[in-house]
Amino acid sequence: MSRLFILALAVALLSACAGTATVPDPVAVAPETEGQPEPPEPVERPFPDDSVYPLLVAEFALRRRDYDVALENYLTQAQILRDAGVSAHTTHLTQFMRREREAMEAAQLWVELEPDNAEAQNTLANLLLRQGRSLEALPHLAAVQRLGSPARFPTLLNGFEQLDAQQQTELVEGINALAREWPDNTQLLMTQALLHAEFEQFPQALKKLDALFKIEPYQPQAILLEARVLMATGDKKPFARLEQAVADKPKDQELRLQYARLLTASDMPAARKQFEILSAQSPRDGDLLLSLALINRETGDDVAAKAYLKQMLALQQRVDEAHFYLGRIAEDQDDPQQAISHYLQVEGQAEFLSANLRIGQILIGNGEQAQAQALFLEQRKAYPDRAEQIFSLEADLLTQADEVPSALQVLNQGVRQFPDSTTLLYARSMAAEQLGDLALMERDLRAIINNDPDNATALNALGYTLANRTERYTEAYELVSRALALQPDEPAILDSMGWVLYRQGQYDKALEYLNRAYAEYPDPEVAAHLGEVLWVSGNTEAATNVWRGALLRDPEHKVLQATLERLGVAPLDTGMPTAEPQP
Repeated sequence: MSRLFILALAVALLSACAGTATVPDPVAVAPETEGQPEPPEPVERPFPDDSVYPLLVAEFALRRRDYDVALENYLTQAQILRDAGVSAHTTHLTQFMRREREAMEAAQLWVELEPDNAEAQNTLANLLLRQGRSLEALPHLAAVQRLGSPARFPTLLNGFEQLDAQQQTELVEGINALAREWPDNTQLLMTQALLHAEFEQFPQALKKLDALFKIEPYQPQAILLEARVLMATGDKKPFARLEQAVADKPKDQELRLQYARLLTASDMPAARKQFEILSAQSPRDGDLLLSLALINRETGDDVAAKAYLKQMLALQQRVDEAHFYLGRIAEDQDDPQQAISHYLQVEGQAEFLSANLRIGQILIGNGEQAQAQALFLEQRKAYPDRAEQIFSLEADLLTQADEVPSALQVLNQGVRQFPDSTTLLYARSMAAEQLGDLALMERDLRAIINNDPDNATALNALGYTLANRTERYTEAYELVSRALALQPDEPAILDSMGWVLYRQGQYDKALEYLNRAYAEYPDPEVAAHLGEVLWVSGNTEAATNVWRGALLRDPEHKVLQATLERLGVAPLDTGMPTAEPQP
């Protein structure tokens, strides 16, 4: 089942439909944040004497911005008084404080007390949708529509792929029932079109969209969905309606932006033209400048790309991305020092590790290991909250460069500084295994398991290594069995179990697991194991077929080559041409 349509459009539908709804959207707002709305005003109405004092406490707490005290009192009084106004006020406060559990409790009571209130129904529907409970949200959205307010039915499809088959069927049936009740509701037509597209029922999707366009010719999300459907069907003019809409509404930046993004998949020059128009309309928009920089880089115009990136720096917008891509361009132009200079100015969390990865690859790739070590040391000092990640990154780069002893030294430093780091302990255990230090490998993996008994990765790694490098097969079987119970379909664990059983002499059972692992993940190491068990079982033809397939994917794979050499297998003809010997 394709995920193209719902995943691509759900967020856009949420934002676009919000503008047409008269029911307030209960988006939570963090308290005490500059520029955000104030919390709701206290309730003023006559109440029983026993409730007056706690409500006064809540009122004064609100005025002091002591929101926790206010909420505690309102939640209690909402249950005691069962008053719709108090419940509504409590719901608003819970959303203001981003307290999802309490918001759900308050909204459910509000709907119970005031079922004919469209805001209450819409609020509860949105809270349920945020929890992926679309089936439960459906009747509340239907109630919103029946109460005369536009319901955003496409939001029912958020998280559709996470529903099981039965839930999906029930949701589709519920939406279709509502569509029969309101056959001209554009939101329901859009929802049905999305569902047809999701199941690749493209003619049906287009039929629903045609019905929608008769009612609302320029519905932007429908136009975008039509373009995606037509692209999927190979239509020669998938953007015809979209182009007409953009021409008729030249100042509709959101529509043009979506058009430009669609074009990036098929026509970069046309996409660049649309982004240039957008940028001319909003010359200080860093997002548009970044898009233009990336498009020009993709089309090979680094001069234009650099110009846009430097504009971003001048505007102090998307600074980290600007430095990162200026670094990439400098690398492409064989200017490693300029590249490193840009990478060192990347500070944001999202690009920081990528920039440092590029620095390490440049220095270690040029044999400047000492310089790399000094630089990463300085980075850890400058960014102590990221030191653990930098240790891991440096060790990984050294391992990739076949400098495993140096990687182990870095990991030793990291573990001394972060003794409970699962990431560093696991990385050190793998380095130790490569260097033959099985005692250190086992100690680190057992430390991880002691801290997290359900860590399937560590259980599997220790079990596999014990079976592969020692004769402690019973212990290995127990460890891998625990890992398999936690992740029964994980190919790596299935491979380990097959290997443990093989080492125990249980060839038939081993083949069951190894065949499952190879079917899910045709990796050369799994192929080496499966082929070996087939070989020693006497099925040499099947073994050589498995190995040939793996060699086609990775002719130099170390484990596979070592297996063939250990078993004395003659060089296998893969049917691929070999390089001619050089004179």
